Amino acid sequence: MTSFHAAIVHPDQSVTYCGEVDTAHVETARAIAQLDTTPRYTREHARRPGSLFVLRDDGDLDWYEPVDAEPFTVRTPETEPRDVPTDELPAAGELPRGGSGTVWIPGAIRIGDGAIGGAMDTPDNPPRVTLHTTESPAGVRYLESLSSYLIQVGSEPQLVYCPVTDRVAQLGPLTQSGRALRNDGSRRTNREGRVNIQIEVLAYAKNPWTNGFDPAAKPGWQSILAAARSHGVPDAFPAGPPGRYPGPDKPRSRSVWQGQGGYFGHCDVPGNDHGDPGALDTAKVLGRSTGGGGTQPPADGNDFPGADQFGPGASNAYVTRLGTLLCDRGGRRFYSVGPGPDWGEADRRATEAFQRAQGWSGSDADGIPGPTTWELLVTGQGNDIPGGDTPRPTLSVAHLAAAASKDIPAPDGHTTYPDEVRVLEDALVAEGLLSRSYADGSFGTKTRDAYAAWQRSKAGGSYTGSAADGIPGLASLQRLAARHSFTATA
Repeated sequence: MTSFHAAIVHPDQSVTYCGEVDTAHVETARAIAQLDTTPRYTREHARRPGSLFVLRDDGDLDWYEPVDAEPFTVRTPETEPRDVPTDELPAAGELPRGGSGTVWIPGAIRIGDGAIGGAMDTPDNPPRVTLHTTESPAGVRYLESLSSYLIQVGSEPQLVYCPVTDRVAQLGPLTQSGRALRNDGSRRTNREGRVNIQIEVLAYAKNPWTNGFDPAAKPGWQSILAAARSHGVPDAFPAGPPGRYPGPDKPRSRSVWQGQGGYFGHCDVPGNDHGDPGALDTAKVLGRSTGGGGTQPPADGNDFPGADQFGPGASNAYVTRLGTLLCDRGGRRFYSVGPGPDWGEADRRATEAFQRAQGWSGSDADGIPGPTTWELLVTGQGNDIPGGDTPRPTLSVAHLAAAASKDIPAPDGHTTYPDEVRVLEDALVAEGLLSRSYADGSFGTKTRDAYAAWQRSKAGGSYTGSAADGIPGLASLQRLAARHSFTATA
């Protein structure tokens, strides 16, 4: 009788080894998962016969691996692009502005070490988004267990999205390739275009996830759309709407795939044979309501939307467009994770730098865009932000510890070193550990708890017990600094 190694993969990718079990145990686990009343679902490893995964609704992933299986390593991503002869490249046409777009989506949950792919092979080709479905349930914490499964089998997209909870997981930077597509002969479809942002949506292709989906009520999905637009991905389906599943195969045109930008289904990609994501409502995918509720209009007009769309607490597509416009005008260095829909200190600093480049001062250069600032940006007029390196913010462990000791027992809103704490909180927001509403420069209990979660995470050092108390130490702060463009000192 075959024996199996049994292990649990946790959302932070740490693994608890549970020992060896027999075939009867594995078959029992499989049978339980097949019951309609059990919130567990099985997945086989496509390249490891006998290897079984069980998706759990608490975010953990059970893994059974035959004891006598050949040793293996999840394939290491190739970091370098592959040369493609110039005569194989289709004419890309004029690409939209905004080549320096969002790398890590603010508020997305980061799962894994972020090393999933590499540079794009054809960066002069148009940018695109490729939509997949996981053929699994949604809701609860399946987002984490499904993401862990994709990491373990080496088939990661950059993003995983749950349309029920509106939560977004990010497994790798949007500026590098994913690994969820097959090659088209020698051409690596994962690395096609300026970007190829692949999204695995927790859903079944036979039941399109856009049924009953209101994009106006889904800020998580809106943040994905904003990130795609920051890279110049057009709001279009160049291969047409994805087809019904199951149903007849759609043509998989190489000229359309290689030469046009926009949104594609897995069913449109040459060299692949999957039929997902099913017959989606493309208007809803692009953020437009098809019902009576309507959505916020796309932030692509030139009219000033109003000062209330910007500043602390603002979260909308206009903030993303502002950041993208500022990046085009020399403000890229202010953004450690790229423009996004949530207003942050990077937006304020970049706006202030642009205003000062016009010779303004005082209240005219307060970092909040007014009608004149907006008009200069959307029309390409005025002075660009001057070049030169902007000093990286420096965060002192001693200052942060002092802030925690004074701010936590004090009344809400008390601040000690607000500038340094705000930089720390912005990084924790970007890691998906802190709500933007608590990034106020006060080192309160929410900030402490978020930093403790960072310390416990694999990226933060996998600390436990009193070493994960939420008070920054130099080693864990340096790990965070390496991902968010600030300097950590004692």
